[in-house]
Amino acid sequence: MIEIKNLKKNFNGAPVLNGVNADVHEGEVISVIGSSGAGKSTFLRCLNLLEAPDGGEILFKGQNILDRKANIRAIREKMGMVFQNFNLFRHLTSAENLMLGPVNLLGKSRGEAYEKALSLLNMVGLEEKATAYPSELSGGQKQRVAIARALAMEPDVILFDEPTSALDPTMVDEVLAIMRRLAKQGMTMLVVTHEMRFAREASSRVFYMDEGTVYEEGPPQQIFESPRREKTRSFVLKLKSVHAEILGRTFDFYGLDSKIAEFGYKQGLSQKQINLIQLAVEELILNIIMPALDGEIPISLSIHYKEDTDETEVIASMRTDEDNLLEKGNEFSLDILKGLFHSVSSYRQGKTLFIKISA
Repeated sequence: MIEIKNLKKNFNGAPVLNGVNADVHEGEVISVIGSSGAGKSTFLRCLNLLEAPDGGEILFKGQNILDRKANIRAIREKMGMVFQNFNLFRHLTSAENLMLGPVNLLGKSRGEAYEKALSLLNMVGLEEKATAYPSELSGGQKQRVAIARALAMEPDVILFDEPTSALDPTMVDEVLAIMRRLAKQGMTMLVVTHEMRFAREASSRVFYMDEGTVYEEGPPQQIFESPRREKTRSFVLKLKSVHAEILGRTFDFYGLDSKIAEFGYKQGLSQKQINLIQLAVEELILNIIMPALDGEIPISLSIHYKEDTDETEVIASMRTDEDNLLEKGNEFSLDILKGLFHSVSSYRQGKTLFIKISA
């Protein structure tokens, strides 16, 4: 359906896209992942010419859309776009937002467009919000309306630019559920996303972008479990870990709790699992290690998620000669950890003591 050849884009002389080559077949769901600044959103915006490429070719159903003779408006009608900040018209109701394109661009009657709008709003679970304005909707509801608006144009493919990044974590699932439903229905989708569980479960293929190119592409299992290239391996490893350096009780533990929650949501963990990890960190650091340490010894904290076993490891390490920190800390806290988690253990490597909790 889409073939990209040597696509290039510069901003202020600096290359953002440095010769992207890729293809998208009908019915595929392709997740585009990578670090911030890798060119993911620019790549997506170039596909429907919201950004003008500086070189290369984009073939949509065999037609080069960069050709001056190409009918860009007609192409955009078949290439829907869902933005991270919704981009709904604030002065229009949900139904009116959906009707605008079909009436003005597809030539449909208002009655026909309204019936279609209600049907699509029902599909995304929001028919009762047909007369509501964007200001009356939650973030998740706005994005579901935005998806319905893209579908109202009857596109052949939908481009999603980080559709959940502006949402509260509690609203992410409702949007991803709609996207999974579209995937099962055979909608061709290209999704720039930080939601790795969606990328693993719903994608036909995954593009990992780095150095302004599609650095590695393949099935989700290959990209997330056995990537072939070094930068992909490094990126995937970071996805499954959280790290913090803790020095004393003045450390921002509230900020760490938030970081753990964000990590858990991206891994698809339940709220119960996230709460248990936060509890493990609090009891281990504040009530066991710190009371047992003599002075302010830096503590390195690492949290790792193992997808194959659905197990999370919390590992605290510090340079100390003390071997019995678990026994010297708060006994009640240690009993809590041993009662809630698979194992609580300590081991030494040279002068560094490690304490590990498996959750």
